[in-house]
Amino acid sequence: MKLRVKRIYESPVAGDGRRILVDGVWPRGLSKDKARVDYWARDIAPSARLRQWFKHDADKWDEFQRRYFEELDANAEAVAELRRQMDDEGTTLLFSAKEERYNNAWALKAYLER
Repeated sequence: MKLRVKRIYESPVAGDGRRILVDGVWPRGLSKDKARVDYWARDIAPSARLRQWFKHDADKWDEFQRRYFEELDANAEAVAELRRQMDDEGTTLLFSAKEERYNNAWALKAYLER
């Protein structure tokens, strides 16, 4: 399975495959038509408490991933639905954060690939 991560504000391309937004809130200033999201997995996003604690701080990355993985383990139904929505030919996990590396989409990719 090809699994990619991309900022939702980047233009969609044919190679994106199935486009899945993995944020809990819709990205600011982006219409649904322009975003071309195939599935919005809002229930897979980290809790507000975890997100507020993390604040995309690279020094907290390892601990963020550990805590987020615990949340995902406890949210098996949402993880199963996300897997059903993914395409074996290719899926792109979309995020809206300005921080392009230390965010929940990259952590989720690591979780799904383990």
